[in-house]
Amino acid sequence: MGAVPSSFQQSDDDRPAERPPAGAGEPAPRTGRVVGLDVARALAIIGMIAVNVGPRGEGGLFGTLYDLPLGRSSVLFMLLAGVGMSILTRSSRGPLGGPLPWQTVVWRAALLLVGGLALQMAGHEASVILPLYGLLFIVCLPLLRAPTWLLAALSATFLVAGPLLWVAVRHGTDAFTIKEPTLVDPPPEILDDILFSGSYPAVVWVAPFLLGMVLGRLDLRDGRLQRIFLVGGAVAAVGAYAFSRLLVLLVGEPGRTVGWDRLVSVTGHSQMPLWLISSTGAALCILGACLAAERFLARWTPALAAMGRLSLTVYVGHLLALAVFVRPGPGSLAGGYAVTAVLCLASLLFAWLWTRRFEVGPLEALMRLPRVR
Repeated sequence: MGAVPSSFQQSDDDRPAERPPAGAGEPAPRTGRVVGLDVARALAIIGMIAVNVGPRGEGGLFGTLYDLPLGRSSVLFMLLAGVGMSILTRSSRGPLGGPLPWQTVVWRAALLLVGGLALQMAGHEASVILPLYGLLFIVCLPLLRAPTWLLAALSATFLVAGPLLWVAVRHGTDAFTIKEPTLVDPPPEILDDILFSGSYPAVVWVAPFLLGMVLGRLDLRDGRLQRIFLVGGAVAAVGAYAFSRLLVLLVGEPGRTVGWDRLVSVTGHSQMPLWLISSTGAALCILGACLAAERFLARWTPALAAMGRLSLTVYVGHLLALAVFVRPGPGSLAGGYAVTAVLCLASLLFAWLWTRRFEVGPLEALMRLPRVR
């Protein structure tokens, strides 16, 4: 049996849709696994490992390179979450109108929310993205059968309105004071942290998730579409970044306090529109490149593809490894590179060996809805 598709893992039958014949309601699936999605997911995980290991903001060429994934790899992760959600629910949108797998979505949302809140307490000193996944899985339930144009419109709306709402709610607070939700917090505080006060405020991060849901309904093996992702994403990434730098030259750097002056920022996790456009563009560019190079990647990067299939296991595993073996270090940029390399190589080896024997990762198996006999 193939693995169950999720935002963290594709199953063996997790395929993008083809273009429909005339009169069809939902495109028919192609056969074969989309290795490009697996590799893109692995690259997102590698970037998040580097960000979580640290240290950040060291400056210089190597420091700048090390900081590149900050606020970009997690957006790619979120984009792929939306893609996975649309693929999971594809059959319910077909001409025959199959049942909506809402029980599976709710089960995964509960596991990711509760597990993520508990994992935040583990002492790894990183921000856990899983509670955001759990909340968005619940929020997206009414949209699983929504028309594609509506998802695209909502994504574009939140791309601008989400950051504005975030500024309005957090106006006057320290922009660098982040409150991550944990399992022992009161429910209203948890909700506020996930929506506004954490590293991944849902009012902002829902935009790439919804865009991913749109992409998951397209034929991802269409070469023309891949080129649009690649070129269009690169233009958006560079253009938004350059426009931000121009605005900063004209009006100056924003202060530490959350205010409307922060709208010019493109700094990672600034939660601002230009950062969101730039990071989402970079995610689209990487996704397009991985899809376009799928044949090469399937042949020459099996370990990367395996890591993408076990992304939930690798994500949780690297945080536990940080808590047990690394913290409070590393204290230097060289140490950060070394720890990141060790964690990535260990993850690649583990994933490659595991997938040679098993079809589903150890934590990915938990995403399956239990069967009540």
